[in-house]
Amino acid sequence: MAVLSTRVPDEVAARFELAARPFGGRSALLARLAAAAAGGGGEPSEDRPPASRSAAAPRPARLMVRLSAADAAAVDLARQARGLSRSGWVAGLVGAHLLGRPCLARDDARALLAIHGELRRIGVNLNQIARALNTAVLEGRVLELETVAVADLRAELRAQMGGLRAAVAGDLAAWKTVW
Repeated sequence: MAVLSTRVPDEVAARFELAARPFGGRSALLARLAAAAAGGGGEPSEDRPPASRSAAAPRPARLMVRLSAADAAAVDLARQARGLSRSGWVAGLVGAHLLGRPCLARDDARALLAIHGELRRIGVNLNQIARALNTAVLEGRVLELETVAVADLRAELRAQMGGLRAAVAGDLAAWKTVW
């Protein structure tokens, strides 16, 4: 795909930026205008934005970084080890160092979210069991054994949640060694 480029005064660029937001941004509007000028059917319909794009939705900032061949090779090795794209790896590096936010590969993030969800459901069930035991009419020794078992399960659940937090903290620590 070809790239068209032009220079315009800052004031015009700022006004065009505002005008292009409802159409998906500068690139999207420029592509439509170029297609319309070339007779290619990409003209905006009645100068309205497309219905699928919300004008209020903020777009992420885009950053371009030029790297030496050696630095790019190092980034490629690091990003492949984490299962990320180059831009995903750089965004993860920035997020971890500046915001203390973990950056996991998509599959790892899904797995951690699934584990967290399962642990929460187990916790809800455990609370329901404890509530039922508190209202149950059981003989003294039986009730004591059941409450001890629930307490043991609760301790195990807390340990598993701690392990999940440790996994996220470990990811953040791994990013810190990159810096």
